[in-house]
Amino acid sequence: MYITSGTSALLKRASHSSGRRTLSSLCRKPAAPSPAYGGAASRSAAQQNLRSLSFFSAAARWSHGAGWNSPTSQIRIGCSVSDSLLHRKIATMATENAFKGIFTSLPKPGGGEFGKFYSLPALNDPRIDKLPYSIRILLESAIRNCDGFQVTKEDVEKIIDWEKTSPKLVEIPFKPARVLLQDFTGVPAVVDLACMRDAMNRLGNDSNKINPLVPVDLVIDHSVQVDVARSENAVQANMELEFQRNRERFAFLKWGSNAFQNMLVVPPGSGIVHQVNLEYLGRVVFNNDGVLYPDSVVGTDSHTTMIDGLGVAGWGVGGIEAEAAMLGQPMSMVLPGVVGFKLSGKLRDGVTATDLVLTVTQMLRKHGVVGKFVEFHGAGVGEISLADRATIANMSPEYGATMGFFPVDRVTLQYLKLTGRTDETVAMIEAYLRANNMFVDCSEPQQERVYSSDLQLDLSDVEPCISGPKRPHDRVTLKEMKSDWHSCLDSKVGFKGFAVPKEAQEKVAQFSFHGQPAELRHGSVVIAAITSCTNTSNPSVMLGAGLVAKKAYDLGLQVKPWVKTSLAPGSGVVKKYLDRSGLQEYLNHQGFNIVGYGCTTCIGNSGELDESVGAAISENDIVAAAVLSGNRNFEGRVHPLTRANYLASPPLVVAYALAGTVDIDFEKEPIGVGKNGREVYFRDIWPSTQEVANAVQSSVLPEMFRSTYEAITKGNPMWNQLIVPNDKLYSWDPTSTYIHEPPYFKNMTMDPPGPHGVKDAYCLLNFGDSITTDHISPAGNINKDSPAAKYLMERGVERKDFNSYGSRRGNDEIMARGTFANIRLVNKLLKGEVGPKTIHIPTGEKLSVFDAAMKYKTAGQATIILAGAEYGSGSSRDWAAKGPMLLGVKAVIAKSFERIHRSNLVGMGIVPLCFKAGEDAETLGLTGQERYTIDLPRKISDIHPGQDITVRTDNGKQFTCTVRFDTEVELEYFNNGGILPYVIRQLILQ
Repeated sequence: MYITSGTSALLKRASHSSGRRTLSSLCRKPAAPSPAYGGAASRSAAQQNLRSLSFFSAAARWSHGAGWNSPTSQIRIGCSVSDSLLHRKIATMATENAFKGIFTSLPKPGGGEFGKFYSLPALNDPRIDKLPYSIRILLESAIRNCDGFQVTKEDVEKIIDWEKTSPKLVEIPFKPARVLLQDFTGVPAVVDLACMRDAMNRLGNDSNKINPLVPVDLVIDHSVQVDVARSENAVQANMELEFQRNRERFAFLKWGSNAFQNMLVVPPGSGIVHQVNLEYLGRVVFNNDGVLYPDSVVGTDSHTTMIDGLGVAGWGVGGIEAEAAMLGQPMSMVLPGVVGFKLSGKLRDGVTATDLVLTVTQMLRKHGVVGKFVEFHGAGVGEISLADRATIANMSPEYGATMGFFPVDRVTLQYLKLTGRTDETVAMIEAYLRANNMFVDCSEPQQERVYSSDLQLDLSDVEPCISGPKRPHDRVTLKEMKSDWHSCLDSKVGFKGFAVPKEAQEKVAQFSFHGQPAELRHGSVVIAAITSCTNTSNPSVMLGAGLVAKKAYDLGLQVKPWVKTSLAPGSGVVKKYLDRSGLQEYLNHQGFNIVGYGCTTCIGNSGELDESVGAAISENDIVAAAVLSGNRNFEGRVHPLTRANYLASPPLVVAYALAGTVDIDFEKEPIGVGKNGREVYFRDIWPSTQEVANAVQSSVLPEMFRSTYEAITKGNPMWNQLIVPNDKLYSWDPTSTYIHEPPYFKNMTMDPPGPHGVKDAYCLLNFGDSITTDHISPAGNINKDSPAAKYLMERGVERKDFNSYGSRRGNDEIMARGTFANIRLVNKLLKGEVGPKTIHIPTGEKLSVFDAAMKYKTAGQATIILAGAEYGSGSSRDWAAKGPMLLGVKAVIAKSFERIHRSNLVGMGIVPLCFKAGEDAETLGLTGQERYTIDLPRKISDIHPGQDITVRTDNGKQFTCTVRFDTEVELEYFNNGGILPYVIRQLILQ
């Protein structure tokens, strides 16, 4: 196991002291010392210590062990050295840190010690007491990793002086404690690691240098589809289909868990990655070989932020950025501002956590929190459960923040005990956080903290609501829903409009559903899904959904059979408490049988609608609706035939399924007719807060969590039967349609390509605002007429076996063809036509985006993309950057970028440019028919973060853009043609 040299901190110092030194000169320096102890007096000493640490790391495997919830589960095991020798090494290296004077013991109340830690109070700096808790985690990491190379004392000072430095957008390094993957993003990450090993081999170096240096947890949760619903056998049937479709992917991941060290793979059927992270993987405080420090995590799913509700600092990054973090690269980040969000009061009776989070999302989106941390505080925080906090934290990407953070308090500790963590582990966590001023104790006087800006919300003001029909921050209160729906029907096509003519708004599509008469109207619900990480970790809303189902059943209401209903819990624990409460029976009566344990409808794995329902929608041009308890409802994501998609709490999902339409005023109109012809209203089936609390109290027990997660690492029979080779290099199968060796490194040499401008590029696509990663790289169905479908059919794959784009992210040939393949794509070059096509400018032909891109590439012509605001919002999807790169896109010029996507573009060597404030393609008179030349300096030393550059067109127009390389490290990535080639060159040159 190796740690890379030529790190961000060293690069920064080099660029400041002598221009910008070459990568070669930097990388030939001895390797940096251990990230945990660092700070050698000389580089040779540091390298010696590193060699010792490398031996320990290489021998170790991360394990949750026999007692997964015990303190020993948080220590790497399997080292073939004695404990005494290990502790002597720790003691020696600990003295080398620049802050060795504050490395102190944390005693146990009954004698002995929990371990040692770097004490923030011991610095005696009054500025630290005013820091937000989220910034204190960054500070502790910088102090613990301060080695004079990767992290310097100057970096530590920047963080301590956060109040003054954060407005200046200073750069700091950050080393997360671990990395989290799910299978949609995990497969391409492991593919990249495998082909990096091949690249190392081809370049004559040691391929075993490609190994994670921090714990990597990968949860297989994104592959299950709702093929079978409304059946007691749905879980088994869907899992069998899941394995039939994904056996090759699963075998590849199982190979990766053996081939790469420090990688734990949680098998299919275990739950949703973020709920498993919350209930099982989250440490809160690490005890790693006797050194205590806060848990922190970066993940390849944007909703990694859910763990922030547990007081663990975590956020989503692109897959390529996560890979670099695995390989020892410190993350270079701009020291963020922190928005203080004060909560007061208490939620009113019947108001759910989902109502709260949709309200918070709208407020924060309006406030503007992109690139910032949000930290929740105030008396109201103590009034909401940990699961409610996790629900709010989960949707950080929807309100645009890097994190939505809740510091650890008594509620956190109670949750840790509830979820099966041992008393000793919880005692260690509390003792450490109290000792390091990272614990909130509302019974004690609170030091006033400083925030960059402030918001506040009285919880009693929150009203029941949903969000839609196309974006998660378009909140609509229930009492306004009917009028808002009719407004959407009237309005022009857009985020809140469908442009249905008045005379067509009352259209009724009558059809036969399995022999019985059925009908659909605009707004008819055809999918009702309790799904996704956002809500299925929350017992109050899950049991609330069960109570709605029971009350409706008792009153004689039944969901119509043509509504595709499903329940996909986030973990096996949910089934246990729904069964214990007796409410699963009533959910089954309403068609909400459990269909699997993983992400389903929220990511487009909703499965097919019944053929008769699909035909009724298509033939009558019905604006059908889906209601789901997810976090994403972007156009074309949930299902191709549901043009209106609403996010709602699980109880509301059941209520709308019963109503059968979103065109209803729940306050005034009956949901349906029950027993004895009696009209049943929303108020008749809605449970009180106390009813829900009683169900939670009696049904959710610690033993449920213990038994579920003790079984999780044993796998399931289908997973355990997978036989995989033990080779350290992957044997690529050229006939595979799932796993394919990508071309990224095939012609790579040791010479970085250097910076490159763009000359006479054509515009491949011209977009407006809010183009999401779902538009750029869809996760759901592979359309039968798409280039990806053609590729599959040419290789003998039948349509029923297409699976989804998300499941085929291990094959670059399919993903390149799937780039910009969203059927709802709006490209201004098509002048109003919606779909995944574009105009090939030289010939005027209308082609699929892939075919047009290949025509440009074959002719040796570069392309760019024009876009509006929030380009790349949505999931942290690395294929949304990889795909355009493979299509030949050299730059994207947008009004603004989503944080992770901009980083991903840089990581793949694509230049992100922003129009100047107040300008965009339209104001500048750009049609997309022009050819574009982007003048970048030829020397990397002449490019600086935030620099203005000139863009010229072939018709004489000229305008200024800001180049969005936001840090010095990103410039180094660009100089090397991307982040992964940069890492490979570093590893070879050390």
